[in-house]
Amino acid sequence: MTSASLRESLLNGSRVVTITVAALLLAGNLGVILYGVFMRYLLGGSPIWMDELSRFLIISTVMLAAGAVWVEGIHMRVALVERLLPRGAGRVLAMYQWLLTIALSFAAAWYCWRYAQSVAMFRTMGLGISRSIPVMVLPIGFALLGWQALLYGPRFLPVQEEEA
Repeated sequence: MTSASLRESLLNGSRVVTITVAALLLAGNLGVILYGVFMRYLLGGSPIWMDELSRFLIISTVMLAAGAVWVEGIHMRVALVERLLPRGAGRVLAMYQWLLTIALSFAAAWYCWRYAQSVAMFRTMGLGISRSIPVMVLPIGFALLGWQALLYGPRFLPVQEEEA
């Protein structure tokens, strides 16, 4: 197996796993919201933890899916400029964007990791868990974004076809 095919296998595997986990979290969020609506409007009151858990789940969904959708070219990066530039200048811009994404992602992962550790002594209002538990999705999400961008390399984004 060549290093390029290993890199593509790792990238595709991590994309599948992160999108699957994000989809499960989104489905769980839908379940939590429907439970809260049922409790509020049919039984007269929803639990206090429902809003907090729903918020944590949607943030987790976005953070886990960010790297996969960046690689697919459908989030956080507009390729219009790199397509309008001459091929050589477009490659330089793609390299710059790639390096910047990797550097900022891993820096944000490190910063968020430190922050998550600093709030470990505090508890959430509704769930009563350590605040570092829901905050840990931030360093994990940024690290996954950096990892998937690193594996993707400084390539042009795939061209998204418009549906008629």
